[in-house]
Amino acid sequence: MFGGESLTTIDAKGRTSIPARFREVLVTEFGDERFVVTKASPVDFDDGSYGRGLSVYPLNEWQELEKKIQANEGELPLAQLNSLKRLVLGPAQECTADKLGRVLIPPALRIHANLGRDLYFVGMGKRFDIWASETYARINAQDERNFPQDSAALAALGI
Repeated sequence: MFGGESLTTIDAKGRTSIPARFREVLVTEFGDERFVVTKASPVDFDDGSYGRGLSVYPLNEWQELEKKIQANEGELPLAQLNSLKRLVLGPAQECTADKLGRVLIPPALRIHANLGRDLYFVGMGKRFDIWASETYARINAQDERNFPQDSAALAALGI
């Protein structure tokens, strides 16, 4: 599965290189180099602002997720389901990397995630996320504040 963090850059045309280990996982674990880029779940910074990034799914994982959303397997209220469809399904773009491992991030998604020169690829198991470096720093700070302290659940996990 996808794991680790990689700091990289994006050029003026919106091209970035997917980390080699992520490209390898696409082929070896998912059997396909195609993937879907869409908006990531926003991260609430508890100050009225949100961190916005992108999520990248292997094509077959995306197709399964899309089926679950369309079937409303989470049994969401209609307003939440429509929001999910507009924020996740609507902007999704199927992509492939070129021979050098570069991918063109669609302009609307670049704008949404406020991608500047420096960005992070972050492994999230069956997907990976792309964050502007400034946004990812704020997300890490938020995660540290949210991290469970002295939790029996953490101890049970061995953490």
